[in-house]
Amino acid sequence: MFLNGLDELDRKIVELLIENARMSYSDIGEKVGISRVAVKSRIQALEEKGVIEGYTTIVNPQKISGAISCYFDVETEPRALQTVTEALAECGMVTQLYRVTGKSRIHVHAVAASQEEMEDFIRNVLDPLEGIVSAESSIILTRIKDVKGLRL
Repeated sequence: MFLNGLDELDRKIVELLIENARMSYSDIGEKVGISRVAVKSRIQALEEKGVIEGYTTIVNPQKISGAISCYFDVETEPRALQTVTEALAECGMVTQLYRVTGKSRIHVHAVAASQEEMEDFIRNVLDPLEGIVSAESSIILTRIKDVKGLRL
């Protein structure tokens, strides 16, 4: 189990936050059998340890008119991996960036306001980067399942 390093109470709290990160301390306390203050203290400790990294609002770009969501699998020359990764990390359209298995490979997710903006990203950001060996792209047509964070 992913949460083996936590005691039973912290596991229950994390499970509730995964289901609904907006749940109040009072509601969590009622469900796990401790006070609101104790819940707050435990959550703060989990945040300080880095177990809970943050809370966010997830926007579905496909629900925004004209938005294009695309995955890129990029292979670089070994010497260029760091430079390419840093350049892509600075780009506002890039929402996810992962180092993956294989020779100097990264997996990139980018979201653009339009097809034209995605083409501009490819032409003016991705294509000019020195050291890219290959880049394959896949436009997301339909989101069928998209799990955010850890699921238990």
